Amino acid sequence: MTFIRRFDHVGITVADLDAATAFFVSLGLEADQKMAVEGEFLDTVIGMTDTRTEIVMLRPPGGGTTLELSSFTRPDHLPGSPAAPANELGLRNVAFEVHDLQAAVDHAAAAGYGLVGGIGEYEGVWRMAYVRGPEGIIVSLAERIEK
Repeated sequence: MTFIRRFDHVGITVADLDAATAFFVSLGLEADQKMAVEGEFLDTVIGMTDTRTEIVMLRPPGGGTTLELSSFTRPDHLPGSPAAPANELGLRNVAFEVHDLQAAVDHAAAAGYGLVGGIGEYEGVWRMAYVRGPEGIIVSLAERIEK
């Protein structure tokens, strides 16, 4: 028996919700309104008490799997590993297919977000790069090579 119906979203906890939202919107995601979540539901699900978070849901143009950015106001967030290398255990990147990889990389660089390594090509099918975005989030940008 399969339990999963569909892939719904990926959640990332950040300290600066506005800056992280602006970064992903600048790449082309569409943001819903910021909303606060607190109370028994949140406390139960995350296993903590007296919690409050603000979240923004972001989606690609035309719909699809969403990205949830969350910033806790209670309790205060704990520091992460903003310079984590690609081989550190845990969630390592969030990936998007883009129309123009070089333009996306240049756009991120102009906003102060550089490449983790370089732009690579995989078997003549994909060009891809890792950009280290706000708070160390690694964003994988990939462009299909048209033949």
